[in-house]
Amino acid sequence: MLRKRAFSGGVHPPQSKITAHLPIEEVPLPPQVVIPLQQHLGAPAEPLCKAGDTVKIGDKIGEAKGFVSVPCHASVSGTVKAVEPRLHPLGGRVLSVVIDSDGKGEVASSVMPDPDYMQRSAEELRARVREAGLAGMGGAAFPTHVKLSPPPTKPIDTLLINGAECEPYLTADHRLMLEQPREILAGVQVIQKILGCKRVVIAIEDNKPDAIATMRKAVADTGERYEVMSFQAKYPQGAEKQLIKAATGREVPRGGLPMDVGCLVHNVGTAKAIYEAVALRKPLVERVVTVTGPGVRTPKNLRVPLGTSFAHLFAHCGGLTEDAGKIIMGGPLMGIAQFSDEVPVIKGTSGIVVLTQTESRLSDPLVCIGCARCVDACPMKLVPTHIQTLVRHERFAAAKEYGLLDCIECGCCAFVCPAKIPFVHLMKYGKLKVYQLERAAGPKSA
Repeated sequence: MLRKRAFSGGVHPPQSKITAHLPIEEVPLPPQVVIPLQQHLGAPAEPLCKAGDTVKIGDKIGEAKGFVSVPCHASVSGTVKAVEPRLHPLGGRVLSVVIDSDGKGEVASSVMPDPDYMQRSAEELRARVREAGLAGMGGAAFPTHVKLSPPPTKPIDTLLINGAECEPYLTADHRLMLEQPREILAGVQVIQKILGCKRVVIAIEDNKPDAIATMRKAVADTGERYEVMSFQAKYPQGAEKQLIKAATGREVPRGGLPMDVGCLVHNVGTAKAIYEAVALRKPLVERVVTVTGPGVRTPKNLRVPLGTSFAHLFAHCGGLTEDAGKIIMGGPLMGIAQFSDEVPVIKGTSGIVVLTQTESRLSDPLVCIGCARCVDACPMKLVPTHIQTLVRHERFAAAKEYGLLDCIECGCCAFVCPAKIPFVHLMKYGKLKVYQLERAAGPKSA
């Protein structure tokens, strides 16, 4: 029997999954891609190419610098036009490799199937994941090989495959579970071999009954004893700590990581990419992106070469409507607003949402009325109204004591606030100031 679980707090925004029934389409090859050398958390990659070089799909164009870093690869065949700073969807300009496509779609000879991949050692599988440049595809973009390398003192007994996709509008993971369940499960088997964990939970919200049925059938076909759990559709069900709590009852300690409670969470898209990295020797050069929202004429789910501009995707979706007002990378609650449609798709781009001008309009914040709705909604059990007051008065050390750094910036507090207080902006500002002050103070003595 399917099990429905949830966590305390959270909100129920309109789901607006208007692309859930639309199969994934291949987007036409763009004439040019811009591939940032930093698409992940950690150190940026260093360029391995220069203007004038010819490349094929899968060729390495950026080498990882350090353990918490991943390489980058060409997503089209063609000629390197430049290696220079370009606009980045996370803000500012980042050193990027600009490639003019030759339209041939030629693939590097290093990309070849390995039918015996499950005979490889855990170390070799982990190395292939790193070499393929994998970073979490749910949005956080943490290097995958690092998550697959817990210290011996932190054994993982439970693997959670995250198919919750709780953000409104986004349906890329939903379609992936419907269309490529076997590849996802093959990736799960690889993770299980690397970590040696016994329990696997595939977590899906109950607003995707077709995905739950598809994954359960696929699991049965493999003969594995994976659990497909149904969770209450509630935001932010897909957040790591909330998912772990709902699925296992374990609570990640303040400032801790999932490995502290024996758990590891990977997105369904990451699981599929792990399979391709070890079985096909295919680097991460493309991903599924939901292009949607009332500001898009024809919303779609698209398979997109990394580095493709948002503008190219909009053109394939019939363009934007006349009243389009805001472009967001990611969902409307945790996504990042863009000031240009020339930014590229990166490894963490799960969706692009375009809202209308009316929906994008910000209200002037009023004075907090002390209703405590933000406290009820906070999935981290914080007191957002008190923390934001401390930040406003620049009492950053006190805000930290009240859990400022534990805030996951999900936006539940802002969503329910009748006074329209910009909680997320204040939390981000407060965190920035805390980090600046701590850096200025220097390392703590032992």
